[in-house]
Amino acid sequence: MSVAPPLLAVEGLTKSYGGIHAVRGVSFSLRSGEILALIGPNGAGKSTCFDMLNGQNKPDTGHVRLLGEETTAKKPRDIWRMGVGRTFQITATFATMTVRENVQVALISHGRKLFNLFGSAPNFDRGEAGRLLELVGMGGYAERPCGELAYGDLKRLELAVALANQPKLLLMDEPTAGMAPRERVELMRLTAQIAREKSIGVLFTEHDMDVVFEHADRIIVLNRGTLIAEGSPAEVRSNPQVQAVYLGEGLLYEAEHREGASA
Repeated sequence: MSVAPPLLAVEGLTKSYGGIHAVRGVSFSLRSGEILALIGPNGAGKSTCFDMLNGQNKPDTGHVRLLGEETTAKKPRDIWRMGVGRTFQITATFATMTVRENVQVALISHGRKLFNLFGSAPNFDRGEAGRLLELVGMGGYAERPCGELAYGDLKRLELAVALANQPKLLLMDEPTAGMAPRERVELMRLTAQIAREKSIGVLFTEHDMDVVFEHADRIIVLNRGTLIAEGSPAEVRSNPQVQAVYLGEGLLYEAEHREGASA
C-alpha cells in the first residue's frame, strides 16, 4: 500500500551569500490541514527559507516538493499556479480600488485573464469575490475603497486575496505584524479555522509567542540558518536549546501561563 506524499517536503535546503550561511541543510515536511510555525531570532534565516519555498530565491542545494512534484527551480508565478498562496509582513493592496475589486483582481489572475485586468475587475466573478469576503468577515466592507481600511481589516483582505487562488499551501510571513493583540488572535483563529475546514496547509513565521503557541500544531526553530528544534508547542517550549538561543525561560513561562489562564 503506497503512502501519499506530504503536502510540502523540504530536503536539505542550503543558501549562502559569500561567506555567510543564511540557511544550512534545513529539512521538514507539512501535511494538508496542518498549521506549522517557523520561528527564530532575527537573522535566523526565516525569510531566506520562505523565499526559497516561494521561488523568489533559488537554493544552492536541496529540494522543495509540493505533493511530490519538484518546485525548486520554478518561478514564483509557476509555484502560485500550483496552489501556493502567500501573505506578506507588509500588506500589498490596490488602495484606490474597492475591497471587492481587490479580490476580483486575484480571481482574474487565477482565471488567467490578466490581459484585461482593470477593465474586467468591476464585473468579473462578483459572487465569488463576495463569498471570499464573507469567509474572512469582510462582507460588509465590499464597496469601500481599500485605502480607507484599518490595518487589521487590510490583513483580513490580504487573506481573502490569497484564498482566491484556491491554495493547497498558504505561506504567511509575519501575518500579525503591526496588529493589536486582539486582532492578532482573531486573524490567526480565522486562518486556522479556514485551513482545517479546507485542508489547506499553513506555514507561518511569527514573533508573537502567544500566537505561535495557541495556533501552531507543530513548531520548527531556526538559529543561524540551522534547524535546532522541531515538535509540538509543548516540546519546543521545554527544549533547553530553544530557551537558550531564542525564547528565554521568561518568555516561555509567560506564554505557558497565559495559555493556562485562557484554557
